[in-house]
Order: sequence, then C-alpha cells, then structure tokens
Amino acid sequence: MKRNSIGRELPDGYRPYGEEHPAAASQRIAMKPTPTAPIFLTSLSDVFSALELRDGMTFSFHHHLRDGDFVANLVMAEADRRGLRDLTIAPSSLFPCHKPLVPLIERGVITGIVTNYMNGPVADAVSAGKLQKPAIMDTHGGRARAIEAGDLSIDVAFLAVPTVDRRGNGTGRVGKSACGVLGYADPDLHYAKKVVFVTDEIVERVDHPDLDGNFVDYVVLIPSIGDRAGIVSGTTRITREPVGLKIARDAAALIDAAGLLKEGFSMQTGAGGTSLAVVADIRRIMVERGLHARFASGGITAQYVEMLEAGLVGSLRDVQDFDLDAVASLTRNPQHEAITAAQYGSPDFRPAPVVAGLDFVVLGATEIDLDFNVNVTTDSEGRIIGGSGGHADTAHGAKVSVVVTNLVKARLPIVMEKVTCVTTPGSDVDVLVTERGIAVNPKRADLLDRLRGSGLNVVPIRALMELAHTITGVPVRPRPSGRIVALVRYRDGSILDVVSSK
Repeated sequence: MKRNSIGRELPDGYRPYGEEHPAAASQRIAMKPTPTAPIFLTSLSDVFSALELRDGMTFSFHHHLRDGDFVANLVMAEADRRGLRDLTIAPSSLFPCHKPLVPLIERGVITGIVTNYMNGPVADAVSAGKLQKPAIMDTHGGRARAIEAGDLSIDVAFLAVPTVDRRGNGTGRVGKSACGVLGYADPDLHYAKKVVFVTDEIVERVDHPDLDGNFVDYVVLIPSIGDRAGIVSGTTRITREPVGLKIARDAAALIDAAGLLKEGFSMQTGAGGTSLAVVADIRRIMVERGLHARFASGGITAQYVEMLEAGLVGSLRDVQDFDLDAVASLTRNPQHEAITAAQYGSPDFRPAPVVAGLDFVVLGATEIDLDFNVNVTTDSEGRIIGGSGGHADTAHGAKVSVVVTNLVKARLPIVMEKVTCVTTPGSDVDVLVTERGIAVNPKRADLLDRLRGSGLNVVPIRALMELAHTITGVPVRPRPSGRIVALVRYRDGSILDVVSSK
C-alpha cells in the first residue's frame, strides 16, 4: 500500500504524487474526426434518439454558468427517462443548482463523477458515500491534460453555448444567457467522441466564435440553458470583513516587499473574498508608483476589467468570467483575451501554460499545515466543500504563491499539524498571510532574505498554529475512516490524497 506526503494510505493501482509518471501519460490522443456539418435538432429527446447511448457511458459538461446552469440537470433527467444507468458525469465543476442530480446518484443512474470542484448537495451526497465509485477531483489544468491524454475518455460532451450560428460555431460572449469565455469546454469539443451544443439562441452568423462548429455533431435549441445571474456566487465577492481587509493589506505589502511589484509584472488572485480584496491594494500601489502589469489571468472580475480599461494592465488572459462586468468586457476590449483550459493550466501545454508565466498568485485556504500543504477540498470534518480548480495549477506555476486566510475560522484553527486533505502540496506553496502574522516556507530562503527589515510580522508557521491554539484550544479533529469516496488528482495525473466517508 502506497502512502501520500502526509502518510495517508492510497488505493492500489494509482500513482502517488512525487512518483515519476510514464512518458505515455503526457502524450495526446488523436482529436475526434471532424464531422461534415452539425445536425440541428429541437429537443434533448431528439438528441438522445439520434445518439447510440448506452449504460456505462461518460457525459461531460462545463461550468461557465456556474450556479445558474440548467443543462447538466436537463440532460441527466433525460438519461433517467431513457432508463440509462451506470453513467459517469464529467462536469468541470458542480454547484448547489445541481441538486436534482442527487436522486440519480442514489438510484444508480450516475455512478461516477470526474470534476474539478463541487459544492452543495451533490458534494454532500458524495461525502456520505452515496456515489458507487470514488469521485475523481482534478485541477483545471489537470482536467485538460486528462482529456487530451486519454485518461478521461468522454463519450458525449453536452456543452451549454449561449449563441450558436447556422454553421455550428458557438460563443459565450453574446445572447440572453451570455456567460463569457468558454475555456473549459475546449478540450471536450476537440476530444469527446460526440459533441452536442445545447443553446437557447441560434443566429445566422457568429462573428467571433469561441467554439469551432467543425467539431460539433449536433446542435439542440432549448428554452433556456441557465440563469446567468448565477455566475456570481458567494465565493466570488470581495470581502468587506475588517480582518479579511487587514490580511489583504498585509498580503499586498508582502508582495511589494518581495520585489514582485515592478514594471511589467503578471498576477492572478483566487476567487475568495480576501484574495479579491488584495487586488484593490495592489492597484493603489500601482497608481501611486505609475506601475503597469503585463497581464492578469484566470477567472476575471470587474476589478480586473477596470484595471484594463484604466491602462494599468496590458491584457487579461481569461479562462472564465466571475461576474457580468467581465462578460461584457469581452465584446468591447480587444486586450481581453479568451484562453482555453489547456492554455491556462495544463502541464502538457507547449511551450508553457499561462500559469507558468505568473510572477505571483494569491489563493485561499480551508486548512494549511506545518509543511504548507493546503486544503480547499474538504472542511475539517472531511466533507467535500470545494476542490482545487486552478489552486494547484497556479501555486505550481507562479514564481511566488501566497495563501491568505484568517488564523481562526468558526472557532477552529486553520493552521494544523496535518491537513484533513491535501489539495495543493506544500512544495508549491511559498507564503501564508494571516491577520496575526506571516509565515514563509523554509524552502524559500530567498524570500526570507528579501523580507528582512520590511517591518512585516514574519514568524514560523508553527508559532501561528500555537497562537491559534491559545484562542481555540487544541481541537480534536475527526478522521473519517469509511470507504474512499473521492481521489484528489494532481495536475500531472498523480494522486495527492483521498477523501473517506465517516
């Protein structure tokens, strides 16, 4: 039995993180054959009749409509009506809006899930052991790699596309359900055996298609693919909480003291409220000193759009949009560039993915341990509440990765001996910023040298844990010991950790 970096047993047959992976894992499979022309249909029922669907298949979806998505629920409801069973779904993320999938999991319609993030009732069902097979949780770049390498084989990709033209070209930039960039749908488009565009608006011509109609088999028109208001969720709003704002100010000061704020730098911030608050402080420093960033990447928000339009940022490299201001920006700002999931974070993208060009990234944490391993997959009791998304991709790629978090949340210390689940390995994490002090990974002696004399409160990470314990006491953390319900897969296909039921 092999073990991961914190001593947890991993299932047989999987390669643990840190073990060299075979060269074949980084080789792309052939793209799907190009169909002659897409066939337009008028209902999902017609699509199911046209496709030779059977038990055991894998259906994929993207998450650009986030908590407003309708398509995954509609498709799987039709699969249930058709009597299909033992299906695997491969959505890039799952949200509370996907609650209707839970009964399908319980009845064996859905028996497998491969995703990058899940939150809400589906995550609860998986945590409780209701899914027959362990879910596989990828990174955003890792999902693209898995599809292109054949590790994730997709039978049918059902892709929500806000606007499609008569040649099958699709875009997310315009239409009543416009959600912006469709970067996570790109590997599905090119590698799924069959591709179905599900849309609620068909036009004569799409001037700037994001998805090439030459790779589409079917287009189906339905009344609505989703509620675009659901693009903005609670995890993508800037914090107004005083402690979070202090952490943001200290993080910006750290980034400055580390010498990272210089002309032509590049950056990304995570989707958490405190991470987003760092942007405002960085912007202030940029204005004061007349600095300009070469690019900002990742999920794009109104803050980055404002910085682009103010001339503070040269370009936005956008793989998904976190608010409607970002969606609107795509149609008016040529420097707002759409990129694919592979371009963004795949370790196999050549010459290098965007994340490898980041000077710094600011990320959140549910837990962090003394070895700087970070958990954003589960809560302290082992229930799934999220997933890596781009966390591990950017932490690995950036020159400096900064994790920001309150020292204590819900009366629990966030710094601990060992995290409940490893989402991002400590080898990829450089700095922790809390309201009570800043800890630098000992492997980054260069950063420690730069921060000497900065006036920042730099302390060992163990001191932060011990300080937290004076506030909360030493918690007794439950260790789920039931069957494995999910595997946490690193961006290169190795297994970082497992999630077990209680």
